Amino acid sequence: MQTVNFQHFPLAEGDIVLDLGCGEGRHVISVYVEAEQIQSVGVDLSLNDLRTTRDKFQPFADQTNPDKSFGLSAANALELPFADNTFDKVICSEVLEHIPDYQGALEEIARVLKPGGLFCASVPRRWPERICWAFSEAYHQVEGGHLRIFNASQLRKQIEELGFSHYHRHWAHALHAPFWWLKCLFWSSQESNWLIKQYHRMLVWDLLYKPRLTTLLESLLNPLMGKSVVMYFRKGATP
Repeated sequence: MQTVNFQHFPLAEGDIVLDLGCGEGRHVISVYVEAEQIQSVGVDLSLNDLRTTRDKFQPFADQTNPDKSFGLSAANALELPFADNTFDKVICSEVLEHIPDYQGALEEIARVLKPGGLFCASVPRRWPERICWAFSEAYHQVEGGHLRIFNASQLRKQIEELGFSHYHRHWAHALHAPFWWLKCLFWSSQESNWLIKQYHRMLVWDLLYKPRLTTLLESLLNPLMGKSVVMYFRKGATP
Protein backbone atom coordinates (compact mmCIF):
# COMPACT_ATOMS: atom_id res chain seq x y z
CA MET A 1 0.00 0.00 0.00
CA GLN A 2 1.96 2.98 -1.31
CA THR A 3 1.46 6.30 0.44
CA VAL A 4 4.00 8.51 -1.35
CA ASN A 5 2.82 9.95 -4.66
CA PHE A 6 5.83 10.12 -6.97
CA GLN A 7 4.15 12.82 -9.05
CA HIS A 8 4.82 15.12 -6.11
CA PHE A 9 8.09 13.42 -5.20
CA PRO A 10 9.75 12.99 -8.59
CA LEU A 11 12.72 10.67 -8.78
CA ALA A 12 15.66 11.72 -10.97
CA GLU A 13 18.15 9.43 -12.67
CA GLY A 14 21.10 8.85 -10.37
CA ASP A 15 19.21 9.65 -7.16
CA ILE A 16 20.22 8.06 -3.87
CA VAL A 17 17.00 7.56 -1.89
CA LEU A 18 16.50 6.58 1.74
CA ASP A 19 13.32 4.95 3.04
CA LEU A 20 13.60 5.43 6.80
CA GLY A 21 11.52 2.89 8.68
CA CYS A 22 10.99 0.89 5.50
CA GLY A 23 9.02 -1.89 7.22
CA GLU A 24 8.22 -4.64 4.75
CA GLY A 25 9.43 -2.66 1.76
CA ARG A 26 6.49 -0.92 0.12
CA HIS A 27 8.37 2.30 -0.70
CA VAL A 28 12.00 1.17 -0.89
CA ILE A 29 11.03 -1.39 -3.54
CA SER A 30 8.78 1.11 -5.37
CA VAL A 31 11.69 3.57 -5.57
CA TYR A 32 13.92 0.90 -7.12
CA VAL A 33 11.28 0.05 -9.72
CA GLU A 34 10.52 3.69 -10.61
CA ALA A 35 13.86 4.64 -12.22
CA GLU A 36 16.55 3.11 -14.41
CA GLN A 37 19.43 4.73 -12.51
CA ILE A 38 18.72 4.71 -8.80
CA GLN A 39 20.18 3.69 -5.45
CA SER A 40 17.38 2.67 -3.10
CA VAL A 41 18.23 2.17 0.57
CA GLY A 42 15.88 0.92 3.28
CA VAL A 43 16.51 1.24 7.01
CA ASP A 44 14.53 -0.34 9.80
CA LEU A 45 15.03 -1.60 13.36
CA SER A 46 13.17 -4.86 12.73
CA LEU A 47 15.29 -7.64 11.29
CA ASN A 48 12.16 -9.65 10.52
CA ASP A 49 10.75 -6.80 8.44
CA LEU A 50 14.05 -6.40 6.62
CA ARG A 51 14.09 -10.13 5.79
CA THR A 52 10.54 -9.80 4.45
CA THR A 53 11.61 -6.81 2.35
CA ARG A 54 14.58 -8.74 0.99
CA ASP A 55 12.32 -11.62 -0.05
CA LYS A 56 9.72 -9.32 -1.60
CA PHE A 57 12.42 -7.54 -3.57
CA GLN A 58 13.76 -10.64 -5.33
CA PRO A 59 11.26 -10.66 -8.25
CA PHE A 60 12.16 -7.02 -9.02
CA ALA A 61 15.95 -7.35 -8.88
CA ASP A 62 17.60 -6.30 -12.16
CA GLN A 63 20.95 -8.07 -12.30
CA THR A 64 21.70 -6.69 -15.77
CA ASN A 65 21.60 -2.99 -14.83
CA PRO A 66 24.76 -1.76 -13.06
CA ASP A 67 23.16 1.66 -12.57
CA LYS A 68 20.60 0.36 -10.10
CA SER A 69 21.25 -0.80 -6.54
CA PHE A 70 19.15 -1.90 -3.61
CA GLY A 71 20.36 -2.03 -0.01
CA LEU A 72 18.93 -2.68 3.44
CA SER A 73 20.31 -1.79 6.84
CA ALA A 74 19.25 -2.38 10.44
CA ALA A 75 19.75 0.95 12.21
CA ASN A 76 18.31 3.36 14.75
CA ALA A 77 16.60 6.43 13.28
CA LEU A 78 18.42 8.56 15.86
CA GLU A 79 21.87 7.34 14.78
CA LEU A 80 21.82 6.73 11.06
CA PRO A 81 25.02 5.12 9.72
CA PHE A 82 25.41 7.61 6.87
CA ALA A 83 27.52 10.70 6.30
CA ASP A 84 26.07 14.20 6.16
CA ASN A 85 24.41 15.13 2.85
CA THR A 86 24.30 11.56 1.53
CA PHE A 87 20.79 11.29 0.08
CA ASP A 88 18.94 13.15 -2.65
CA LYS A 89 15.57 12.16 -1.21
CA VAL A 90 14.25 10.72 2.05
CA ILE A 91 10.93 9.01 2.74
CA CYS A 92 9.60 8.53 6.27
CA SER A 93 6.11 7.07 5.96
CA GLU A 94 3.97 6.11 8.97
CA VAL A 95 7.04 5.96 11.22
CA LEU A 96 7.31 9.12 13.33
CA GLU A 97 4.27 8.21 15.44
CA HIS A 98 6.18 5.13 16.66
CA ILE A 99 9.39 6.91 17.73
CA PRO A 100 9.67 8.38 21.26
CA ASP A 101 12.18 11.03 20.16
CA TYR A 102 10.69 11.76 16.74
CA GLN A 103 12.31 15.20 16.72
CA GLY A 104 15.71 13.53 16.96
CA ALA A 105 14.76 11.40 13.94
CA LEU A 106 13.81 14.54 12.00
CA GLU A 107 17.17 16.07 12.84
CA GLU A 108 18.92 12.97 11.48
CA ILE A 109 16.87 13.21 8.29
CA ALA A 110 17.94 16.83 7.90
CA ARG A 111 21.56 15.80 8.45
CA VAL A 112 21.74 13.02 5.85
CA LEU A 113 19.66 14.83 3.17
CA LYS A 114 21.53 16.93 0.63
CA PRO A 115 20.79 20.67 0.32
CA GLY A 116 17.89 21.03 -2.09
CA GLY A 117 16.88 17.40 -1.49
CA LEU A 118 13.27 16.31 -1.05
CA PHE A 119 11.70 14.84 2.07
CA CYS A 120 8.30 13.13 2.29
CA ALA A 121 6.73 12.52 5.71
CA SER A 122 3.40 10.83 6.33
CA VAL A 123 1.65 10.25 9.65
CA PRO A 124 -1.85 9.16 10.67
CA ARG A 125 -4.38 11.95 10.25
CA ARG A 126 -5.56 13.40 13.53
CA TRP A 127 -9.32 12.82 13.61
CA PRO A 128 -9.43 9.28 12.17
CA GLU A 129 -6.64 8.35 14.58
CA ARG A 130 -8.57 9.78 17.53
CA ILE A 131 -11.46 7.44 16.72
CA CYS A 132 -9.09 4.47 16.79
CA TRP A 133 -7.75 5.54 20.19
CA ALA A 134 -11.29 6.07 21.50
CA PHE A 135 -12.44 2.62 20.39
CA SER A 136 -9.45 0.69 21.74
CA GLU A 137 -6.73 1.38 24.30
CA ALA A 138 -4.87 -1.73 23.13
CA TYR A 139 -4.52 -0.22 19.65
CA HIS A 140 -2.01 2.33 20.89
CA GLN A 141 -0.64 0.47 23.90
CA VAL A 142 0.73 -2.60 22.12
CA GLU A 143 4.51 -2.90 21.82
CA GLY A 144 5.69 -0.81 18.88
CA GLY A 145 2.32 0.93 18.67
CA HIS A 146 1.44 4.58 18.12
CA LEU A 147 2.84 6.82 20.85
CA ARG A 148 1.10 10.05 19.86
CA ILE A 149 -1.51 11.67 17.68
CA PHE A 150 0.06 14.34 15.50
CA ASN A 151 -1.33 17.73 14.68
CA ALA A 152 -0.21 17.99 11.06
CA SER A 153 0.18 21.77 11.17
CA GLN A 154 2.41 21.58 14.23
CA LEU A 155 4.48 18.80 12.68
CA ARG A 156 4.86 20.82 9.49
CA LYS A 157 6.10 23.78 11.55
CA GLN A 158 8.63 21.60 13.40
CA ILE A 159 10.00 20.28 10.12
CA GLU A 160 10.19 23.77 8.63
CA GLU A 161 12.15 24.94 11.68
CA LEU A 162 14.85 22.44 10.68
CA GLY A 163 15.43 24.32 7.43
CA PHE A 164 12.81 22.74 5.18
CA SER A 165 10.26 24.43 2.95
CA HIS A 166 6.87 22.77 2.52
CA TYR A 167 5.57 22.51 -1.05
CA HIS A 168 2.65 20.05 -1.10
CA ARG A 169 0.20 18.09 1.05
CA HIS A 170 -2.44 15.48 0.39
CA TRP A 171 -4.30 12.71 2.19
CA ALA A 172 -4.32 8.97 1.51
CA HIS A 173 -6.04 5.66 2.25
CA ALA A 174 -9.58 6.84 3.03
CA LEU A 175 -10.94 3.32 2.49
CA HIS A 176 -8.60 2.02 5.16
CA ALA A 177 -9.93 4.32 7.90
CA PRO A 178 -13.21 2.37 8.47
CA PHE A 179 -11.23 -0.89 8.44
CA TRP A 180 -9.13 0.29 11.37
CA TRP A 181 -12.17 1.66 13.18
CA LEU A 182 -13.76 -1.78 12.91
CA LYS A 183 -10.58 -3.48 14.10
CA CYS A 184 -10.43 -1.18 17.12
CA LEU A 185 -14.14 -1.49 17.87
CA PHE A 186 -13.93 -5.30 17.84
CA TRP A 187 -10.32 -5.49 19.02
CA SER A 188 -10.64 -8.65 21.12
CA SER A 189 -12.46 -10.57 18.37
CA GLN A 190 -10.96 -8.99 15.25
CA GLU A 191 -9.37 -12.22 14.02
CA SER A 192 -12.74 -13.94 13.80
CA ASN A 193 -15.07 -11.02 13.11
CA TRP A 194 -17.00 -11.61 9.87
CA LEU A 195 -17.38 -7.94 8.99
CA ILE A 196 -13.65 -7.25 9.40
CA LYS A 197 -12.80 -10.26 7.25
CA GLN A 198 -15.11 -9.11 4.46
CA TYR A 199 -13.76 -5.56 4.57
CA HIS A 200 -10.22 -6.90 4.42
CA ARG A 201 -11.12 -8.98 1.37
CA MET A 202 -12.40 -5.83 -0.32
CA LEU A 203 -9.16 -3.95 0.48
CA VAL A 204 -7.03 -6.78 -0.92
CA TRP A 205 -9.18 -6.89 -4.05
CA ASP A 206 -8.80 -3.13 -4.42
CA LEU A 207 -5.03 -3.34 -3.97
CA LEU A 208 -4.62 -6.12 -6.52
CA TYR A 209 -6.98 -4.93 -9.25
CA LYS A 210 -7.34 -1.16 -8.67
CA PRO A 211 -10.88 -1.00 -10.09
CA ARG A 212 -12.14 2.36 -11.28
CA LEU A 213 -14.98 2.45 -8.75
CA THR A 214 -12.87 2.19 -5.60
CA THR A 215 -10.07 4.31 -7.10
CA LEU A 216 -12.55 7.12 -7.78
CA LEU A 217 -14.27 6.65 -4.42
CA GLU A 218 -11.01 6.88 -2.49
CA SER A 219 -9.86 9.95 -4.44
CA LEU A 220 -13.13 11.68 -3.50
CA LEU A 221 -13.00 10.59 0.13
CA ASN A 222 -9.30 11.23 0.80
CA PRO A 223 -9.70 14.98 1.53
CA LEU A 224 -12.53 14.15 3.94
CA MET A 225 -11.35 11.01 5.74
CA GLY A 226 -7.97 9.93 4.39
CA LYS A 227 -6.28 7.96 7.16
CA SER A 228 -2.84 9.44 6.42
CA VAL A 229 -1.67 13.00 5.85
CA VAL A 230 1.29 13.17 3.45
CA MET A 231 3.56 16.23 3.39
CA TYR A 232 6.38 17.09 1.00
CA PHE A 233 9.36 19.31 1.79
CA ARG A 234 12.53 20.61 0.20
CA LYS A 235 15.67 21.12 2.27
CA GLY A 236 16.41 24.82 1.99
CA ALA A 237 14.45 27.71 0.54
CA THR A 238 11.81 27.12 -2.10
CA PRO A 239 13.32 27.95 -5.53
